[in-house]
Amino acid sequence: MQKAARKSDPTHPPGRPREFDMDTALDGAIRVFCERGYHATSIGDLTAAMRLATGSVYKAFRDKHAVFLAAFERYAAVRREQTRNAAARGANGREQVRHVLLSYVEHSQGSEGRRGCIVVGSAVELSAVDPAMRARVTAQLKTNESFIAGLIREGHADGSIPRHVEADDTARLMICLTQGLRVVGKARLPLNGDRLVGVAMRLLA
Repeated sequence: MQKAARKSDPTHPPGRPREFDMDTALDGAIRVFCERGYHATSIGDLTAAMRLATGSVYKAFRDKHAVFLAAFERYAAVRREQTRNAAARGANGREQVRHVLLSYVEHSQGSEGRRGCIVVGSAVELSAVDPAMRARVTAQLKTNESFIAGLIREGHADGSIPRHVEADDTARLMICLTQGLRVVGKARLPLNGDRLVGVAMRLLA
């Protein structure tokens, strides 16, 4: 991915490059925002997680909200790539959906699962009061839903998913399932991936 911190922009005059990697810094911000949520995260938490001085944070971003928006976009881009890489392991539409679900189970367990998902956290904490975040959460969920619906249609075309399985409605239900997995993982409840995904795949029968 492009390293935005190494490119000139209106807030950072040419000739004085920032001496940090933007993606690495945002990955630190993602961790703390996922763990603590937006409101409970302070600038001090962010500077520690991003390994930057307070002045460097304010030079790169206007305020905490701007850091959060950038962290959300970074998180969404990384997760989109991970989800598409997972789907690519499947030989047909049905197997692609299965690998996507297994990927969600994987990311909902262990330290990442306990940390949580910035999309789910934003939906719960900010969507009702922050129009900018509501738009981003909605766009991310719709992107994921459209991707899964496309995999189901691929399954229709290659014969791995019966045509009576409605693509859009089933994809919406799959989104409810995947986001629920992240909530369950945050709550530290155990997840048996093979069993759960096996039950979910019955939606494609």
